[in-house]
Amino acid sequence: MAETVRSFAELGLPEPLLQSLSAVGYETPTPIQARTLPPLLAGRDVLGHAPTGTGKTAAFALPILARLDPSRKGVQALVLTPTRELAIQVAEAFARYSSNVKRFSVLPVYGGQDYSVQLRALSRGVQVVVGTPGRVTDHVKRGTLKLDTLSTMVLDEADEMLRMGFVDDVEWLLDQTPKGRQTALFSATMPPTIRRIAQRHLNEPEEIGIEGRRSAATTIRQRVWMTGGGMDKLEALTRILEVEPFEAMLVFVRTKSSTVELAEKLEARGFAASAMNGDMPQKERERQVEKLRSGKLDLLVATDVVARGLDVERISHVLNYDIPHDTESYVHRIGRTGRAGRSGEAILFVAPRERRLLGAIEHATKQKIEVLDLPSVERVNERRVEVFEAGIDDALAHGNLGFLEQLVTRYAEHRELPLERVAAALARLAIGERPLLLEERPSKGRTKKSRDREAPAARPASPASTPARAPSPTPAPASSESPRAASERAVERAAEHASNPPADATPPDAPAAPTRSPPPMHTPSPPTLVMERFRVEVGREHGVEAGDVVGAIANEADIRAEFIGKVDIHEDHTLVELPEGMPKFMLKELRRVWVRGRQLGITRLEAGGGGRRPSGQAADASGAPSTIGAPKARAPRAGKTGKRHKAGAPPKTGATDKPRGTSKNAGKRKAPAEAGKTGKDKRAAKAAAGKRDTG
Repeated sequence: MAETVRSFAELGLPEPLLQSLSAVGYETPTPIQARTLPPLLAGRDVLGHAPTGTGKTAAFALPILARLDPSRKGVQALVLTPTRELAIQVAEAFARYSSNVKRFSVLPVYGGQDYSVQLRALSRGVQVVVGTPGRVTDHVKRGTLKLDTLSTMVLDEADEMLRMGFVDDVEWLLDQTPKGRQTALFSATMPPTIRRIAQRHLNEPEEIGIEGRRSAATTIRQRVWMTGGGMDKLEALTRILEVEPFEAMLVFVRTKSSTVELAEKLEARGFAASAMNGDMPQKERERQVEKLRSGKLDLLVATDVVARGLDVERISHVLNYDIPHDTESYVHRIGRTGRAGRSGEAILFVAPRERRLLGAIEHATKQKIEVLDLPSVERVNERRVEVFEAGIDDALAHGNLGFLEQLVTRYAEHRELPLERVAAALARLAIGERPLLLEERPSKGRTKKSRDREAPAARPASPASTPARAPSPTPAPASSESPRAASERAVERAAEHASNPPADATPPDAPAAPTRSPPPMHTPSPPTLVMERFRVEVGREHGVEAGDVVGAIANEADIRAEFIGKVDIHEDHTLVELPEGMPKFMLKELRRVWVRGRQLGITRLEAGGGGRRPSGQAADASGAPSTIGAPKARAPRAGKTGKRHKAGAPPKTGATDKPRGTSKNAGKRKAPAEAGKTGKDKRAAKAAAGKRDTG
């Protein structure tokens, strides 16, 4: 029956709601709306299983508005959402749908907003509260939000609330509501914990699942670009932005600091871009979304959490600059475009080492993602010329050029120059320092095939194979970095210093080596990064996986996954290796991070407990470690010698702390072959070395 519904009028909605829907342009219910509205209007509980962007908000908001009793005082409906942005979005939807409903008020309640604003609205009285679990729980415990009059409760994006660690708050709030309430739970995915909550708190719910729950992909064209081939991701993104026709684009990155860095680089290249992350005040985030909606902004660089719930009609493209760690996040990301039947474009950047994640995404979406061919230099130049000529057309169309024409003609006559040359000089002035045409960059000496086989980017290459980095055509703008971003950058700079020899190792005027095949030689092992071991209070019994721990630390501490060492999962805790010298403020933030419903509670292990050792050595015998991208470079510390290990740390196994070519005593290191020498042999070798030193 639901599949044959042609209009909202067939679903039995009141006339004021039908008028509001007609005003906002809603004509035909989506499948989730057609199947959900009848049981909710009848007062039954519902377990809704549908992908994001299918119209779930209207599916529960319209029945709530239809069943409201204006004569009753107190809050009649509570909607829980995982993020502030989604809470605001849902509250705005209630306001649109109720434009013809008298004496109705809705209040969004979320963290980051002053309590006084929310307290005044609650004291005046509202019928519907939409909020995040944390702030709603605070109000209930303070006694400023009463739930004894509640008749309907909705859990929107329940799987995301589970992922963010709100399960305990959600269950506590469910326990505070009247037993006879109506409950609706909506989720894009149905993990076991969500099923358990539904079984405990929903009363014989009608389960509604949309066939082909990844159907959002049918309206979204998905493409993937494999990084490499001598081009970095920023250059690839720039080419796409210059050639690809788009109205507004949402660019996803993994970390907060990356949003600012990438947005600033795009701004320096002339694009209307801005960052949005969790460190920004709520009002500023709302201002950025409004700019995107009004057309003052074309590019928004954001992280997963803050972009949750965004529904801006102008967003025609979603670009995953960093691939998400799980398939659900990918589905939610691309769901920001192609909403409500509109078409959209999704582009994904994937490094060779991330092909496994690409395969998981294709398996989950049941769709092969087509390969994106980056625009060539010729196509980029064609597009730049087209834009330049269009600018000239616009200037001519506006008229009022009489005086300027006289000025140019007089200038050309006085200097006896052809008008074409004067026009070219004026064009140069208009273009500025940036060249109009893009030049083909010379090959960096490595083929695409070899790049596909090479190690992750954090692994230092040998000095002979490390190409010189070409200078950026546009200088990077100065930016004020947060302490955590600065600490990560310091680690990367130190790792680069450790993996490359000093510039004076090879004289600049040295003759070039003859072009012939080099003899086989042993490639020195890359230098190690001194690690410390930390304990986090979540383990196997809580259902944690190594990816959960790595993802939480990488996202919250802005540490690249390459700099996170071995992860040992135990029954009630997990041991993880992080670079030595983690700042106290960063550890303090990590202690409050939620994973699988528990806070990390991270603590540094003492040295006697195997707390400090170079990466790459064997872990203790407490359990089989799960390796997640051990770091490949050490951050050297000034004033320290190669003896970096305290008592109780595992002994060295022939590896040294300093890279070759940087230590004065490099020639005195003990070769691995000496491990089998007898004491007599060693004494003889030592005596011979002494003679050489004195001679």
